[in-house]
Amino acid sequence: MSQLAEPTDRSPAAPAPAAPAPDVLTVEGLDVTVSGGVRAVRRVSFTLGRGEAVGLVGESGSGKSLTCRSALGVLPAGCEVSGGRITLGAPGAELTAFTRKQWDAVRGRRIGAVFQDPASYLNPSLTVGRQLTEQLRVGAALSRAEARTRAVELFTAVGLHRPEEVFHQYPHELSGGMLQRVLIAIAVSCSPELLIADEATTALDVVIQAEILELLQRLRTERGLALLLVTHDLAVVAESCDRVLVMYAGEIVEDGPTAEVLASPAHPYTEALLRVASIGAWGRRELDIIPGRPPETGAELPGCRFADRCAHAVARCTEAPVALRSLEGGRRARCLRPAGSLLDGAPEEAPAPVTEGAAV
Repeated sequence: MSQLAEPTDRSPAAPAPAAPAPDVLTVEGLDVTVSGGVRAVRRVSFTLGRGEAVGLVGESGSGKSLTCRSALGVLPAGCEVSGGRITLGAPGAELTAFTRKQWDAVRGRRIGAVFQDPASYLNPSLTVGRQLTEQLRVGAALSRAEARTRAVELFTAVGLHRPEEVFHQYPHELSGGMLQRVLIAIAVSCSPELLIADEATTALDVVIQAEILELLQRLRTERGLALLLVTHDLAVVAESCDRVLVMYAGEIVEDGPTAEVLASPAHPYTEALLRVASIGAWGRRELDIIPGRPPETGAELPGCRFADRCAHAVARCTEAPVALRSLEGGRRARCLRPAGSLLDGAPEEAPAPVTEGAAV
């Protein structure tokens, strides 16, 4: 029996699929307690890849800022990470175990941060140029002359007009948008892997806000910067983020690609946020609201923490804790009825036993 002839088609094989971007930030089962043991952030888990932008949204008090500040090691007095791990890079440095000296080697170098009200994070008695050059001399070990040259380059890169003039100005001489650009220049001056922007555009007018968001997008593209963006504005998330994490009462209730989550929310709270925001519904005359109010921080409930505000809740929603489940397309939802129907997803965490009304 003759052997089969070897194929004569020598066309090159299809290229292998691109490897996924390595994780820059990994948060696993994060718990944050306040006021001597009250749990304000509960079992939060997510990853953030190189060059990826993830939006963190939710009502005030949902735990967004505490989650970000845990990753920066700057929790307010009385708050502490009481469980879980936060890892930077791969194979990874476990930030939750860092000493103050170790944090000093990471914060400002590998992790940058931009906050709301930039004037409160700048020294009013020093020119903005001096504040940036000090960061460069300490964080990047540049000489005074090198730091000055690099500072002017950074001011140019973040879109400040007449950067040499801005270099010699004090914070009170600059507008809010200019100050935010200065703060971004300081945050990215040492080429960090991760930038955390906590309500960085909230106090700016819509034109300046759009310019800052465009700047952050450009920095992501040029530097492969991972961006964690905290905001109340779903329109900002829709414009700027690859993925969105929705938090409610200290928990992640939904996670997935931004376009898919906004087009077809799998959790009733996300659905309610979109209804209230009504992105693009300029003709609407009446404002919508989410009835009720979130549970008190630290309150333990027997079931879903959103159940008493949910139009779709049924009896079983209040009987036992609801796990965050994996759905199709890389999405997750903490709901028994995501997308309006019961879906069988693999629970990512075992529900912890709780006692109704008890404090943590």
